[in-house]
Amino acid sequence: MSSDSGINSSSLATLTCPDFLFPAPPNGRELISTALDVKGCGLIKEGYDRGVELLLDTYDYVRSAAIHVVSEWGQILAASDDELEDKDPFDAVFVKICSMVRDMSIEVRLEAFLELRKIKVSENVLLHTLSKNALAKVKRPEAIGPRSHEFYVVSNVTGAFVHGLEDEYYEVRRSACSSLGALTKLSSTFALDVLKLLMDMPNDDSLAVRLQSLQTMYQMITHEHLKLQQLHIHGFLVTFMDTVVYTLVDTSYLIRRTARSILQVMKMVVEKIFKSSIEGLLTNLERYPEDEADIFSVLFSIGKSHGTFADNFVMGVSQDIEPSHEGKLKFDSGRVAAILVLAISASFSHRPVSNIRRKLYSYAISNLWRICRSLYMDQDTLLPYLLTTDSLRGHELSFPMLTGGNSNEKINQVSLLQQISNETPADQLGDNPLDQKHVASDQTYQHKDISMHEEANNNVKLILKTIAETWPLIRSGCIVEAQMTIRSWKGELETISMDLNASGGLLAWASQYVRVVRLLAKVWEQLLPSREFHDNGTQMLYLLLEKLDVNLGRIMNSFSGFSKEEEVHILELTLLTSFLRLSEVEIGDHTTTLKRLREIMSRLELLCLEEFIKFADFARELKEFLDKGDFAVLEASYIPCSYKSLPGYFSLKEVLFDGTLKHIKAELESVGNDSENPLPFISGLPVGIAFQITVYNVPGDKRMWLKMAREDVTQYTFLDFNQMGTCGEERKVTLSVPFYRTPKQFLFH
Repeated sequence: MSSDSGINSSSLATLTCPDFLFPAPPNGRELISTALDVKGCGLIKEGYDRGVELLLDTYDYVRSAAIHVVSEWGQILAASDDELEDKDPFDAVFVKICSMVRDMSIEVRLEAFLELRKIKVSENVLLHTLSKNALAKVKRPEAIGPRSHEFYVVSNVTGAFVHGLEDEYYEVRRSACSSLGALTKLSSTFALDVLKLLMDMPNDDSLAVRLQSLQTMYQMITHEHLKLQQLHIHGFLVTFMDTVVYTLVDTSYLIRRTARSILQVMKMVVEKIFKSSIEGLLTNLERYPEDEADIFSVLFSIGKSHGTFADNFVMGVSQDIEPSHEGKLKFDSGRVAAILVLAISASFSHRPVSNIRRKLYSYAISNLWRICRSLYMDQDTLLPYLLTTDSLRGHELSFPMLTGGNSNEKINQVSLLQQISNETPADQLGDNPLDQKHVASDQTYQHKDISMHEEANNNVKLILKTIAETWPLIRSGCIVEAQMTIRSWKGELETISMDLNASGGLLAWASQYVRVVRLLAKVWEQLLPSREFHDNGTQMLYLLLEKLDVNLGRIMNSFSGFSKEEEVHILELTLLTSFLRLSEVEIGDHTTTLKRLREIMSRLELLCLEEFIKFADFARELKEFLDKGDFAVLEASYIPCSYKSLPGYFSLKEVLFDGTLKHIKAELESVGNDSENPLPFISGLPVGIAFQITVYNVPGDKRMWLKMAREDVTQYTFLDFNQMGTCGEERKVTLSVPFYRTPKQFLFH
């Protein structure tokens, strides 16, 4: 194009905004609003003004797009101002966005709070967002650019965040909490007011809101947006700590864990608050014993940071560990073990070791494995520490004597502890029957394999319960938080597997199930309304659904011993995957998918009828969809809109197992054929390859084959179970399998 026919940026802005933006249909205006969101000196000013006008558009998705334009371009214009120290231009942008937090559309309100957190607004305006009173007049320029000193009443700002925290939709309340946390870095005074406002949020009906409010508090403390001295000076510290301690008994594990994280990073300047926090943790342990490992870890951290307070607390409750009047010891009590952890932690704060704590150290040895597991500490590391010169060695310590018993049962523990500390062999420990009795007791404690497996199964069941509690987070769009929780429990399962040096049926199934839930969370993230869906997004969703389908098939077919309820749960997950493939993915064979849906639904109906199991909401709605008519040739776009929302009925239920699951698997090892000793053969003639095969929990009526592949040549050989010996959970055989497609080389492996 020649220079004569060129159009300058100012003219282009004029043509684009007034002539095309307003007459266009709603979808067109939304696209244009988004397209205007680029950095260009000539268009920014005009685009900002048109974006402000579109905040009043009749269509909610247009207003939502306009909010983003006003926020991004307004900040660019404000930052380009000559005097950057003056925040009035940013205030003007902030006020514009605040005007949308009371919009009738939930999408618009969500977008408004999302953008508010990005703006560097002045403290004066920030404080008014938390006020319910009429806002006084504040300075603001007439427009972004030239400065003006006219006054106006910014009623849009007054109580903006108060309104957000009281919104009827939990998504908006959660977004308001998150934005408040991001803005607290701008003003410590504002941060203090925010904390006061958040005090009621842990009582919210929504799990997502309660969790976000606690995470906001945690963020404010860890990032030092809020000085604890401020709380103490204003007499607000006790109220704040009471609120956190109250959430330690919440029904949700995620809430309790976040509350414990807050206590862990708090610097408690008052002993009363320290005692209240410890008692809260002990109450948490009493009501939810499954939280023991995390509680012990938090107690250890708090004790190290507050050595004096911890020492005083332990001395005050040391009598709880003494034997009762009947002579019964309480070492197996969770509360006693927690106090022992606190006693140990106090010594890590370089406090002098008191006589009381020396005595408690001797008690801690009986809980050594329990404590070490919670603190991720090796027993060989902690035991010598407890037996150091400063703590035990050389002191006349003994376990409490049982009253009313035979005096011969009084056992001097010092000699035994010293021998253990000196690494005396077990067969040399003790010179009398009483010492040998303790050796036997110690060996029994060290080799409780059955007890360890039972505890491992209980921990796995607890993890499965917690995984189910992440579903509200996934549904509400808190994918990152949910993934973090799932990832942490995946690590816990790996730790349990390493501790047992084996993989039981329930443990192996739980590992597969956690992988399924992680994939489901990723799929849900792709379906969020706020996510832009392009060709790459469609392909990603298709791949994720493929992986999810494969993993569901694996957990269904690689295990035996399912109850009917457990099988129903897996079938519901499979139904969800198939329906998402049918309704969301615009590629693939819909006829095959629909046929599979009906087959799974038939199996589900049969199971529910046999066991009188109630249909889940999702399964009931899906059955209604399948019964509507003939969908033999079905395209995704033809699914009625009312059924597009079917996945919203799905709920991830807690999986309850009775521990009878068996893992069906096979192990294969080639014998006498490796890179150093390759198998000799004559090219073109069959060669026998020796394999050692071990199968676990495979029924005798099943058929098994061995797949051998070389480049593009594949050979299947069926195996006879009669060769595997007698039936049992584990069967092993070494056999030679002929391979007929030998290569032209002289050797291969």
